[in-house]
Order: sequence, then structure tokens, then C-alpha cells
Amino acid sequence: MRTDLIRKAALTAAGLAFTGGAIAGPVTAAHAAPTTDTKPAAATQDRKNGEKELGVRYEAQPNFYYCGPAATRNALSVQGKDINVDAMAKQMGTTEAGTDSINDITPVLNKETGKNAYRSVEIATPNADDKQTDTLRTDVRKAVDDGRAVVANIAGTATDTDGGVHSFEGGHYISVVGYRDNGDTVKIADSANPAQASYWITTEALADWIATRGYAA
Repeated sequence: MRTDLIRKAALTAAGLAFTGGAIAGPVTAAHAAPTTDTKPAAATQDRKNGEKELGVRYEAQPNFYYCGPAATRNALSVQGKDINVDAMAKQMGTTEAGTDSINDITPVLNKETGKNAYRSVEIATPNADDKQTDTLRTDVRKAVDDGRAVVANIAGTATDTDGGVHSFEGGHYISVVGYRDNGDTVKIADSANPAQASYWITTEALADWIATRGYAA
């Protein structure tokens, strides 16, 4: 299937399927100071045009290995929750090597939302097929329609709809906070760099970005 994803290193499903990791990227981006938007955009919804976007109280990650806790914090902020990233990092077992697995994040999302709304979904193959992409599209739409953001564990390089390149060869976590075009395009909240705090990406490219890892929806 067509994809905008460019992988710089061969990733195999074995051993990498749910693996996390710290950011392997510019130190200035990884260590960006936390930035909080205290006035998130109101959630918007237009069923006729097949789009919805959740308001995020964005905060950048405080160091290069807190992408898991930061993505979770940003995801929970759409529900008005403001949870300390250090507390979440402790719950997730985050170390300087990063957060091991999406399975370490899903229980925290369920705990903080007070219900078992989230589940972990694996895309174990090196590239997502049409069925896996369709499942991701459905999962994102359902979560966002329910007022919940998705947290995804990604690896490699992807290009957004404006041509921006986002490279995380060592692995990274992001939040998915909206969709448009009936779910063919999704909005990302990215804690790595406040200068690129949000962007849109095709669901097809996101599915391939998640490939060999997983997401919580």
C-alpha cells in the first residue's frame, strides 16, 4: 500500500512490536521547556464534513525520555485532567531508556479516566495493511467522538500533510486529538518540540508509523 513513511532502518516485528524508547533526535527539541496552553481550543465537531477536534492543554516533555508520560498527559488534558508527568512516569516505569510499551500506558489512561475505555492495539507487521489502517481509522474516530484522545507508539520518519518531516528512529509517543475527511486525516499533538506542537497526517501514514508497535484507543 502507498505510504509517506520512510524508514531509515529495517524494523522487524519480532522483539519490536510493543517496544517504546527515548527520542533519538535533536537535544534542543528533546529537552524543550514545558509549555502549557491554559486556554485550549474548544472541541469542534462537524458531522456533515466528517471532522472533530478536541481541545488540548498542550505541554512539551521536560526531557528526552518523557515522551510516554507527556503524550499521556496531553491526551488526558482533553478531558480537563492535569496529571503530573513525574507521577505518571513512575506508574509507567519510565527510565532514561523511555517507556517500554503501549501496554504500560493503557492502564494509566484507564486509571485516570476512571473506566476501562482504553485498550492496547498492536500493529505487529513492518508496514500496516489496509485492514489495520481501517481499524486505526475506526478506533480514532470512536475515541475522539467519545471525547478521548488516542496515544500511539511510533518509530521511524513520517511526513505530515504540509510537508513537514518528523523523525523518531529510536521511538516516540504521540497523542491523536482529532480527525477530518471522515478519519482519513488525523491531528497529532507532539510533545517533542513546541515549535511543532501539532500537525495533521494521513491515517495511512500514521498506521505505518505505528507499525511494529501499538496504540491505546
